[in-house]
Amino acid sequence: MMMTVEQVLAAQKANMETLLGLTSKAFESVEKIVELNMAASKAALAESGENAKAMLSVKDAQELLALQSGLMQPLAEKTAAYSRHLYEIASGTTSEFTKAMESQAAQAQQQFTGMLDSASKNAPAGSEAAVAVMKSAVAAATNALESVQKAVKQATDVAESNFTAMTNTAANVTKSATKKR
Repeated sequence: MMMTVEQVLAAQKANMETLLGLTSKAFESVEKIVELNMAASKAALAESGENAKAMLSVKDAQELLALQSGLMQPLAEKTAAYSRHLYEIASGTTSEFTKAMESQAAQAQQQFTGMLDSASKNAPAGSEAAVAVMKSAVAAATNALESVQKAVKQATDVAESNFTAMTNTAANVTKSATKKR
């Protein structure tokens, strides 16, 4: 069965609203990254000046080593914090895009299923087998899509936990190395 003009217009309007919302979200993410980079650059510039002054006031090699050692841990912690913040921005944006795509896929599937049901009710006698095959194919495609979505979610969760573990390990190694000096 064909979609009505109103249904087509409503679908196009919904798609346009989704596109505009995702575009807005992408720009928000870019703004957040620019703000993060500006803040990090300002902080790095200020710290570089302070560190240079501290280096110029060093009196011997032992004091220089202690100063360098003291600078390593904060640098590692700030790098880890920057990476975490950047990751949060990226994963938040990805999450928004994923939700929108899942919603659109669910809507399209619902519309297609409705059209298929309508077509099967109006199908000529003797076409029941063809309709059953079509419904079975739609169910199989739906199951496959759900499996892919679950696998992507699991992979994202594993990547996130690996990122967190790596960040924590790097910070701990830096702390240990700093304490040993």
